[in-house]
Parts: sequence; structure tokens; C-alpha cells
Amino acid sequence: MEPVTRIEGTALPLDRADVDTDQIIPAVHLKRIERTGFGPFLFDEWRKDPAFVLNDPRYAGASIMLAGPNFGSGSSREHAPWAIEDAGFRAVIAPSFGDIFRNNSLKIGLLPVELPQESVRALMDAVIDDATTRIVVDLDARTVSAPGVDETFPIDDFTRWRLLEGLDEIGLTLQHEDAIAAYEAARDPWLPTA
Repeated sequence: MEPVTRIEGTALPLDRADVDTDQIIPAVHLKRIERTGFGPFLFDEWRKDPAFVLNDPRYAGASIMLAGPNFGSGSSREHAPWAIEDAGFRAVIAPSFGDIFRNNSLKIGLLPVELPQESVRALMDAVIDDATTRIVVDLDARTVSAPGVDETFPIDDFTRWRLLEGLDEIGLTLQHEDAIAAYEAARDPWLPTA
């Protein structure tokens, strides 16, 4: 996993509340066995509408998604953050998130940033008025900055440290590789090794 320190870029304003994981990545696309390749199917059903925001060329290349409250609710599919990340987004800013979606996002380095509704609305309005508006998410300082918005966001110290270091669960485990190797070397040879 790449370290997450500072995300700066333009944003896509997905002005909808209660977006669930079935809408983020429809079940028909969950047949892949790898974690990549889901980006083209992000909001697949909604993208059939030419007026859907993800089809708007003004927001092409956005690295931050702005969304309404309760983003990522619904089923526990980890494919939802995979699809968002695969589509090029590095952070999602919303007033609230589904707990499982938040946890799945943090496991892969997709940063869910919770801000007050008024701040998210101000960011959306700014981006809708000018698609070139730049937003800065600084994980180290726990801040979001943009014209007219300067907010802090909550994130626990351990998760923040892990993201700043670029450590997923495997990376955390591998920090103890010497101890694991020593344990395995001391095990009785008759015990299974795999």
C-alpha cells in the first residue's frame, strides 16, 4: 500500500445521500478474483444516465469524491472501495459513512474523511461552480482545505500512523518477520508448515 500523506486535487461532487455499496459496484461485476479492474464499473447503473456526474468531462481526473451522508451503507462488499480506488479516487469526503465501508476503505488506503454537512455542502458548491477548485486533504495535520473551507477531521492515531507509513494488515504483520521466522525455526519439524 502506498503511504497516504497529502491528497491534493479536484473533486467529483456526488450530491446524493444514502449511497449504498450495491450502487457503488453492482453485484453483476463481482466475478473478478483480483482486487483491480473494478473502476470501469463504478456506479455502473447510474452511469447509463448521460447526465450523471461521473459522465461529466469537467470532473475527469478528480482524485477526491464528495458525497452526501451515509455514504457506503448497505452490504459489506469490499469491492466498493476497490472500485472507487481503481477509478482514481484517493479520498471520499462525506458527513458520515457506513462503518464497514469506512473500515474496508482504510484497509486499502482510500481515505474516508468525515466533515460536518455544512462543510461538505460548501465544498460541493465550490466544485459545482468551478470544477478546477483544488482541495487539499492533509492526513498528517488532519485537515481539509479549499477556498472558503478549513476544517479538521477525526481519525484515530493508530490508523493515521498506519496510513502515513503505508502499512496494510500484511505490512503490519511483516514488521515482525524476524520474530515469525524465529518461531517457525523453533517449531517441531513434524508440525505442518503450510
